[in-house]
Amino acid sequence: MELTLLRTKLREELTNGQLYIDGNYFCFTLEDKVREVVGKPVSDWKVQNATAIPVGVYDMVLENSPRFGIATLTLKDVPGFTKIRIHSGNSPTDTEGCIIVGYRLSATGIIIPGTTRTCLADLKKLVTMPCIIRITNPLN
Repeated sequence: MELTLLRTKLREELTNGQLYIDGNYFCFTLEDKVREVVGKPVSDWKVQNATAIPVGVYDMVLENSPRFGIATLTLKDVPGFTKIRIHSGNSPTDTEGCIIVGYRLSATGIIIPGTTRTCLADLKKLVTMPCIIRITNPLN
């Protein structure tokens, strides 16, 4: 199975995108600001808990998380990052480098409250292992 996160709007404080499952649109995403400088080490551009992960293809697993519970969707081997999850939330203060999913997005780019937990539960029902996630920025 392949998930694709297509980042669609790089904003000053956050990043919005769309998540696809095997090529079919599923939901909106919210991440921290994209700060990646291609060709530079992560340590040169990462701001702790306030930076979107680098573009790339990552294996995903289901892990038990003390914070997010059992069967948490987790990206593996993200350069310069640990414990990158797909979880619920509404704004950049909820991300800490992770990916938030939701069914509705506000004009300012936050996930509309009340749509994120349902979206995450639906996503977990659809994801099968093995699974990868492909993350792309606009124009690449």
